[in-house]
Parts: sequence; structure tokens; C-alpha cells
Amino acid sequence: MAIERTLILCKPDAVSRGLVGEITARIERRGYVISAMRLMQLDGERAREHYAEHRGKAFFDGLVGFITSGPLVAMAVEGEGAIDGCRQLIGATDPLAAAPGSIRGDLAQTIGRNLVHGSDGPGSAERELKLFFEDKDFVSRRHDLERWIKE
Repeated sequence: MAIERTLILCKPDAVSRGLVGEITARIERRGYVISAMRLMQLDGERAREHYAEHRGKAFFDGLVGFITSGPLVAMAVEGEGAIDGCRQLIGATDPLAAAPGSIRGDLAQTIGRNLVHGSDGPGSAERELKLFFEDKDFVSRRHDLERWIKE
């Protein structure tokens, strides 16, 4: 399996509930590394671009309104199979359907306040990472990944 990079967002509900450390710890315990991280307030333009595939759907304005309602933490996460692995770690969109042990299954309350976002594939990961980070923001942790994969 290839080493991948994906975007993980700790949404405003995760930040306001003080769960960023718990979410980050779960990602790192799974063996992934964080190569960029940023606390920020997302503006409406960037939020609409982030959720562009949902434009025109009834819930689009709600998504944009919520993701811009408070600070969030954006992370670039790297590791072997990181995209699918992080999505499994995050759990199903609806916390009531999310597996126990997943972030949403253990910690989220409702589908509209489900704590985290994770890119759903290589194309979206590349597009989304460019919305939140510049090349200069990434710190290479490739040596850590290679060592952990060998162990």
C-alpha cells in the first residue's frame, strides 16, 4: 500500500467541546503522522469551495453555515493507506450508524454535528489540502512513516 496524504478537519463542534487532542491522539495512535496543522476560522468563500460537490443540495447552506460558525483545526495526515484508514477511524457520517471505537461512534452527537471531516479519495484529498495548506506548510515526516511501516 502507498503512503498517502489526506485532509482531516476537526470541525467547530470538536474545537468547542475540547476534543481536538482526543481526535489527534487517535490519529497518531493508529500510526499516522500529522505533517501540517492549522487552527483557523474558515471564511464563507473557502467553505463553499470546500463543499462545492454539494452545491445546489438542500443542506449546502447548512454545511457552510456550520463549518464557518467557529474555529476549526485542519490537519494533513500521512501514512500507508491514510485516506481509507482515516475514514474508517472517523466512522460513518451519521454517528448513530458509526461503529463503536470510531471517533463519530464514540464522541459525535448528531449527523449535523459529527466532529470531523476526512477526504473521501485521492482526488478530493489533493483538492482539499490545497484549500487549507501551501507547500511550505508541510513538515516532512517520511522518515517516521518508513520506520513505523518496517516495525
